[in-house]
Amino acid sequence: MADPPRKQARSSAKWFAAKRYGYGAGLPIVWQGWVALTVFLSVTLGTTFGMLFLRPDKSLLVLSVVTLINVIAVAFFLWICKSRTEGGWRWRWGDKD
Repeated sequence: MADPPRKQARSSAKWFAAKRYGYGAGLPIVWQGWVALTVFLSVTLGTTFGMLFLRPDKSLLVLSVVTLINVIAVAFFLWICKSRTEGGWRWRWGDKD
């Protein structure tokens, strides 16, 4: 007797909806996408606003570290969005697609 076909694992499912118009990803459609968005915002906003509570004697070093953390977070989040968007990233013209 043949086994029924298995559904695709949820970990490899798409997390973000495709935009109707334009290029890129839309809002998250599953909880993993919302967690990724929340973590991204927490890291970028937390490090940026956290600079306000540090001593100003090493401001250039702190600014450099925060900038590096934010650049890495943006690159990683964009990679997640691009790889987890249904239909991929391409230009869309609305209902023509």
